[in-house]
Amino acid sequence: MFIDTAKIFIQAGKGGDGAVTFHREKYVAAGGPDGGDGGNGGSIIAIASKDMSTLLDFRYKKKYVAESGGNGRDGRRSGKNGENFFLKVPCGTIIRDSESGKVICDLKSDGESFIIAKGGSGGWGNARFATATRQTPKFAKAGLPGDEREITLELKLIADVGLLGFPNVGKSTLLSIVSEARPKIANYHFTTLIPNLGVVRIDGTKGFVMADIPGIIEGAHEGIGLGHAFLRHVERTRVLLHVVDVSGCEGRDPIEDVHTINEELLKYSEKLAEKPQIIVANKMDIPSFDDNFEKFKAQMEDEGYTVFAISAATRKGIDDVLYYTAKMLEELPLDDEDDYEYLDLDEERNTDSIEITVEDGVYVVEGMYVRKIVGSTNFDDYESLQYFQRALRKSGIIDILEEKGIKEGDTVHMYGVEFDYIK
Repeated sequence: MFIDTAKIFIQAGKGGDGAVTFHREKYVAAGGPDGGDGGNGGSIIAIASKDMSTLLDFRYKKKYVAESGGNGRDGRRSGKNGENFFLKVPCGTIIRDSESGKVICDLKSDGESFIIAKGGSGGWGNARFATATRQTPKFAKAGLPGDEREITLELKLIADVGLLGFPNVGKSTLLSIVSEARPKIANYHFTTLIPNLGVVRIDGTKGFVMADIPGIIEGAHEGIGLGHAFLRHVERTRVLLHVVDVSGCEGRDPIEDVHTINEELLKYSEKLAEKPQIIVANKMDIPSFDDNFEKFKAQMEDEGYTVFAISAATRKGIDDVLYYTAKMLEELPLDDEDDYEYLDLDEERNTDSIEITVEDGVYVVEGMYVRKIVGSTNFDDYESLQYFQRALRKSGIIDILEEKGIKEGDTVHMYGVEFDYIK
């Protein structure tokens, strides 16, 4: 089964907590703090693999979690770093943040990789907080949570040439003749429900990859029929072979068919509509072909297209099309990068927003910085509480609470910790 879209949840590993321990040794009555740091959480790394051709695996498993870092230990020993999780995807997979729709990465070649969820940093042990005036710190930092998000995977086939055309015009037959691909072929509409790839080898040229892409119907740019599933795969190609049934054996107007499909391309993407097209007039073996071809060819050439007459069933005229296509590919520059709006993960990770909401009279304070200082505080230790209060004042949280109208005695909630506000 060919699956070209999937939505999954990913969660990088949490950093391990720093340890609160003190050196204990025979004949040493009161050793100093020696709590080690927590290990870093494992990241989730997407990696493209040529051994995969579909996103089918992601239909059955929806959540992927990396290993958390180990907690710090005594003797200044750090916790073990969590193992990274490698998320294998087919070459040509675009990974988007589901919430914003922005692209995180576009993995085109085998072995290309990208960190899509970074593991949380390990927390500091109490040994790091010892000073000349604070010689026995009884607190440490908690490890930070790893990135987590829902992502959307989109597979776009990577091919040099895409076969365009309405259903049943002979695209699958053409691909089966010019390559070793074996698409399903029959005389009814929408035989091809999945894209098929074939490698075309021509003497004296490097050859190229051709994709037979599912047929398009009017309204495809709005997702009607195979819609976006069709158009997404066309975006990767460099040249389009527009196959048209010029025999009119099904009562269709071939000129109107060309205009309809090109209108759908334009509505979906101007860049897609501007790709070079070669018009392939198929079914010249059918007697009614000659009645329509001259008018069709004249109209297409007036519109700036090069037209070839072929019979996919008898292979007549196909070699001319292939050599012309190979020559065009050699002369065309490689496509520029796709015009995506990318998500800046570094900026997102470094954004330290503090959110304060009031729920039933309770002031709820949230944010990465808040989570860090709450996790670093030992609320049973006086020195640690002083550190916590200074951090709240220095970060501006107290000022924001006062701007929101907090009064003495009101309750403040921060990640499982509640206390009364005292000015």
